[in-house]
Amino acid sequence: MPARRSVWKQYLEYKYFFLMLLPVLIYYAVFHYGPMYGVLIAFKNYKFMRGIWGSPWVGLENFRELFAGDYFLTVLRNTLIINFYKLLFGFPVPILLALMINEVTRSFFKKAVQTISYLPHFLSWIVLSGLIIEFLSPSRGAVNLFLDLIGLKPVYFITEPDWFRPILVLTEIWKQAGFTTIIYLAAIAGINPEMYEAADMDGISRLQKIGYITLPAMAPVIVIMLILNSGSIINDDFEQIYNLLNVKVMEVGDVLSTYTYTEGLSRMNYSYAAAVGLFKNVVALLLVLTANYLASKVSEETIF
Repeated sequence: MPARRSVWKQYLEYKYFFLMLLPVLIYYAVFHYGPMYGVLIAFKNYKFMRGIWGSPWVGLENFRELFAGDYFLTVLRNTLIINFYKLLFGFPVPILLALMINEVTRSFFKKAVQTISYLPHFLSWIVLSGLIIEFLSPSRGAVNLFLDLIGLKPVYFITEPDWFRPILVLTEIWKQAGFTTIIYLAAIAGINPEMYEAADMDGISRLQKIGYITLPAMAPVIVIMLILNSGSIINDDFEQIYNLLNVKVMEVGDVLSTYTYTEGLSRMNYSYAAAVGLFKNVVALLLVLTANYLASKVSEETIF
């Protein structure tokens, strides 16, 4: 009983903070947890006119069809390769950017760099995709104009299979790195300034301060971010890829989300598309749980 009273007392003490959480909880309940009953479609032969409950059960038939299809394996491979590259090359960039911004002493330059790096995050992929296509255009794009100046032939990068994946990785870094840097800068801001002052008195260089003070202080946040990002290996960015995808790069660029969209909305194969989506989400959950378990073995920082 005393423990329950203590918890209730905390609720009353911070009631306005919990009230601020209410819109977020309602949003997740309505738009994320409410529609979850729709996963039943993956186990049915869904007929639009019959509805979910009126459609016949088919058990795991949609999943058998899924794993038996050669093109699904191609799509799965594309998803894993693209997202692995994004994690491999994109994860360290915000950390490095935060370290560099932290070393800048001039306030105006520091704010300018932060603003410029944050700005792409607030633009939609539709806008950014248009900019990227224009920038890489073979006739009027800046890159091809430069290639023409040095005597090289223009390249239509967006339609080249060898270039499509690097473009996805680079544009993802360009859009998200600056915003993610905020999290790491917040971790750096929490470091006791006296530690840097003591390091200055001992004559430690800037690189040594980064290695012995800044990075160890950032380590808990880095581990948490790595765990959360582990699920992204299977969860691709639909808006980015859909707006840049074209027929010539389908073999290297078609991923699970675009494949689900095509099967579900274009071909109206709702049950099969639901099976693809359920498979993707279950694998993402398992990846996060595995990453969290491995982190608990080598570090005290986990998400639960």
